[in-house]
Amino acid sequence: MKHDLGLGAAVDYASALGIGAIQDRVCALAERLREDLEQVPGVKVHDLGKRKCGIVTFTVAGRSAAEVHRRLTDMDINTSVSQREYAQFDLPARSLPDLVRASVHYYNTEEELQRLVDAVGEIRDK
Repeated sequence: MKHDLGLGAAVDYASALGIGAIQDRVCALAERLREDLEQVPGVKVHDLGKRKCGIVTFTVAGRSAAEVHRRLTDMDINTSVSQREYAQFDLPARSLPDLVRASVHYYNTEEELQRLVDAVGEIRDK
């Protein structure tokens, strides 16, 4: 029953904000994250397409996606790994390794994004 109440509250909150506003916020935050990550030496963002979503994928030179993900997790920053074997029509075709995946949401703050960017820079340096 608790889950139903939580889901209802989430639906009410999203409805009050408006789906269009949520989409605009997610896309704006994700674009900022892409731009900020690209400024970190050794970091490459791999997202394609004219219209991008809230999923930001990247690599850190000299570090595996699994290592970056693990170290970010140790810093209480949530990411995941997009593995080549699960993206067989994309990653191998572009000769890409596994990628770190950050999923931006409308409730994320700019400070949280900056914390991720700073953490990626620390990981790159160590």
